[in-house]
Amino acid sequence: MERRTLLKGSLAAFLSLSSLSFADEKKVEAPKKNAKKSKNPHVVVVGGGWSGLSFARSIRKFAPETKVTLVEKREFFFSCPVSNGWMFDLVDMEFLTYSFIDAANNHDYTYLQAEATGLKAKENILETTEGDLAYDYLVFATGIEYDYTAWSKGDKAFEKRLQREYPAAFISGSEHITLKHKIQNFKGGNFVITVPSGNYRCLSGPYERACLLADHIKHNKIDGKVMLLDANNTVTIKEEGFLSLFKELYKDELVYQSSYNIEKIDLDNKIITDDFDEELAFEDASFYPSVRAPKLLEKLGLTIQTPYNRVEANLDVYTNRFKGHENIFGCGDLRPMGFSKSGNTAFTEGENVAHVVADIIHGKKPHWRSPVTLCLSTVSTKPLREMSVLSEYKYGSHGETMFANSSTDEDWKHSSLGKSKAQVHWAKSMFDAMFYV
Repeated sequence: MERRTLLKGSLAAFLSLSSLSFADEKKVEAPKKNAKKSKNPHVVVVGGGWSGLSFARSIRKFAPETKVTLVEKREFFFSCPVSNGWMFDLVDMEFLTYSFIDAANNHDYTYLQAEATGLKAKENILETTEGDLAYDYLVFATGIEYDYTAWSKGDKAFEKRLQREYPAAFISGSEHITLKHKIQNFKGGNFVITVPSGNYRCLSGPYERACLLADHIKHNKIDGKVMLLDANNTVTIKEEGFLSLFKELYKDELVYQSSYNIEKIDLDNKIITDDFDEELAFEDASFYPSVRAPKLLEKLGLTIQTPYNRVEANLDVYTNRFKGHENIFGCGDLRPMGFSKSGNTAFTEGENVAHVVADIIHGKKPHWRSPVTLCLSTVSTKPLREMSVLSEYKYGSHGETMFANSSTDEDWKHSSLGKSKAQVHWAKSMFDAMFYV
């Protein structure tokens, strides 16, 4: 694999920007002394995504004396990672869908299909739609939510139309099916895909999706183009590889516009207006807005408002504890740290936070471990081509996130990743770990 630094361009800029909201905070509210020692502590995990599932299995391994309950409102798991491949028929639905019951049975914890609604932190009680749960340790792994306010200016009806008519499809659920149906029925014109600024979920996801849609247009001889509107000043990850794909492989099917700021979206007439008052007509679209911490965390008093008008989880960056709470933790894409919001990162962070909680249970001093970002992007189907990035992280002297031990393989022309179906094999190993092994 070709080794190349990632500390360049917009990716480094995004990572430092994500860190600024907490890097200089020196004073932290004293933790509440509410965690009680127990021979068989009850650990409650809220959220059954990649990080929550990883934490649940890992805490049972690292502290087998614990009783673990996973609270998840969905009936089954549907993976956002690799869903781009599913949209273009590279994998089937069965490959992305799994049973929370299987995960709980195979890793010896309890799956409670319920939604968290409230928190009595002083009493160590989580309120859910299925009743109250007493806990010794509580972990939130609730992912992200969309933030449409920059486009909607607070118009909730407009936000609902955006989400339902032109879904982003970066939160698992029906919107993926809707977007796949749109792609299958696209007959021509401009198909808009947006890339948000900030630390959004799956940095490579919009670029990968745009490439696969361009590939679909090319092979099916559709009279249309992908209009890739990027709020960033350049591609945020695998920059060299994606830019060369846009210029060489998809020069007739894809138009890439960086630093594109959407000022207005006219849904009735299908026209986008940018900050230069230039208009762009579209036939169909997938509008991906900025992301924020879930409103549940805000309701529970576990978030902060950053200088960049983002709502972030109020975590201590070295322990993943919510500030002011001794026994409440967070992991996965809800976190404010500059780590990539991606499946492999969330999975490894779930393991790391499980180590922290297990150390605390066993009376040991916990220490910080870096999550690992392994991101594989499929960029064409015939032949199958892929690119990759692998990175660990470290903290600077002020708690700012920095890269460590990074490497990429962006040579899509000659890389063997596609021939070996690296993305599918990686995903299968992750699904096996979360649900079966």
